[in-house]
Amino acid sequence: MKKRFSLIAVVAVLIAATFIVGCNGGEETGGTLQFYANGEDFVRQGFVSKDGWSISFDHVYVVLDDVAAYQTDPPYDPHEGSDIEAEVMVGLEGLHTVDLAEGDEDALPIRLGDVQAGVGHYNAVSWKMAKAPAGPAEGYSLVIMGTATKDGESIDFTINVEDEYGYACGEYVGDERKGIVQDGATADVEMTFHFDHIFGDAGTPLDDSLNVGAVGFEPFSVIAQDGELNENMAGLQEKLSLEAYEALVTMLPTLGHVGEGHCHCE
Repeated sequence: MKKRFSLIAVVAVLIAATFIVGCNGGEETGGTLQFYANGEDFVRQGFVSKDGWSISFDHVYVVLDDVAAYQTDPPYDPHEGSDIEAEVMVGLEGLHTVDLAEGDEDALPIRLGDVQAGVGHYNAVSWKMAKAPAGPAEGYSLVIMGTATKDGESIDFTINVEDEYGYACGEYVGDERKGIVQDGATADVEMTFHFDHIFGDAGTPLDDSLNVGAVGFEPFSVIAQDGELNENMAGLQEKLSLEAYEALVTMLPTLGHVGEGHCHCE
């Protein structure tokens, strides 16, 4: 009787172990999550500002720190302005200086790095734009370099932003869902930057809120000298009109998105 009971116990243990392995999908415990930064076609292909300047970009350096993705339940709402609360978080180490204008007009978003991540939906992302200690953006969190042309006039411009911003964002909004990690598979999340928020977009109605709030390029052209503009925020505060500078200060924090999804910025 005792031997029969022992045999039954062993069989029960084996069945339980098989059930556990089956539920866990074998030895897989997660996948890979990739982090991308995207300046969109506005940066890669150029565009026309709300006031008629054709803008092309040579370099758009953005400096990213504390890049992380989260699984949140309930989903994080950036409009509430609160911190992201999550039990699962993965992040990239170090500071990353990215040139969003890198490559040709058909270039893909810039891949910052990969992390191993547990299974689940990473439906929130956060990062900081921080001052670069060295490199092409040294001393700045954002450097925008390009050329603007209108009616035969051409201006080479460099706009250096020393201010730092922290973004907390919800789920990516676009043609596909992002951040869903499955066993043994690769998923991605994206930090998106909308530079039409600064210059406006001639392809959008002028009375649209985007263009109403945007600076445009005309105010920058006014302070250019001999076809060149190279200023940081302190210089722009001194030289731009009060209205234009305040518009710039207001719009810079709105650059960060997740696709078309919004972010809370501090």
